[in-house]
Amino acid sequence: MAVETSQSVAGAAGAGSARGRGRRTANQPAGARPGRLRRALTTHWYAWAMTAPVVLVIGVIIGYPLVRGAYLSLTDANEANVERTIGANHIPATYEFTGLDNYTAILSDEVFWDRLGWTLVWTVTCVVLSFGLGLVLANMLNRRIRGRGFYRMALILPWAVPAFVSVFTWRLLFNERDGLFNKLLAGGGIDGISWLNDPTWAKVAVIAVNVWLGVPFMLVAMLGGLQSIPGELYEAAEMDGAGPWQRFRHITLPGLRPVAATVILLSSIWTFNMFPVIYLLTRGGPGDATEILVTYAYRLSFVNSPRDFAGSAAWGVLILLLLSLFAVAYRRALRKQGDIW
Repeated sequence: MAVETSQSVAGAAGAGSARGRGRRTANQPAGARPGRLRRALTTHWYAWAMTAPVVLVIGVIIGYPLVRGAYLSLTDANEANVERTIGANHIPATYEFTGLDNYTAILSDEVFWDRLGWTLVWTVTCVVLSFGLGLVLANMLNRRIRGRGFYRMALILPWAVPAFVSVFTWRLLFNERDGLFNKLLAGGGIDGISWLNDPTWAKVAVIAVNVWLGVPFMLVAMLGGLQSIPGELYEAAEMDGAGPWQRFRHITLPGLRPVAATVILLSSIWTFNMFPVIYLLTRGGPGDATEILVTYAYRLSFVNSPRDFAGSAAWGVLILLLLSLFAVAYRRALRKQGDIW
């Protein structure tokens, strides 16, 4: 009897609390329930407060130029019709909105497709060679060899030297008359090569310099990935009779996949936009043999006369769209393979 009484009391209390909740829900004004954003701000307010200054600075430094460039790409702005001041005279802007005319002109011009083709060849070649050499060197330096610390420092050195210093040094080495490479060829009875004045050799030269600059990054990343793979896996595989190639294929490569996926994406984006190597070594020449998309956009805005600000901005927006599409496609490909990134 006591049990039945307690159960009935508990049921009545539960029903009463449910009716109370129902009345509060019915009387609660619309929108009073905190939304997802408000809950996130309430729960993680400290993290938001710490990141807000960084987000603000990035928004000012990157966001405004990006929006401004996207707007200019929809106009006919050039150095003759933009706002400018000459002495005491202030000349207002007279450029007009033209919509997608700049993009139509670029995509219908063979210049864009020629530059895009060479940019893709340049990017793929540099990334593949840098990744391959970095992986080989990382495997070599992951072993216990004498002088391993010295070799690591020597191979990382190109990464520590400013890019423009490295490129100017390579430019001296590639000099047709006094360069070290042609002197070595002359010592062997071989005629010198016009490294930077021949279209084919100029492409070889810029790829070689960029690979030299990119290998240290790949080396450091791959070496860190190799050291994160448990040594017990190699010991167990060796006890089971697995050879070096089998251990590399079934342990090393799967263990490096997360690191490799990230560094390949970053290296592809950096190489696609690698302005210093191309511009400082060949300035896009000879002719336009080594000109990639980003150097041509720079030429339109700062070298050609009259300077075409709208066309250069349109090229920049197209470059951003291409890299964004590549990043999205790359991420989807990784997710299909089971990698979370």
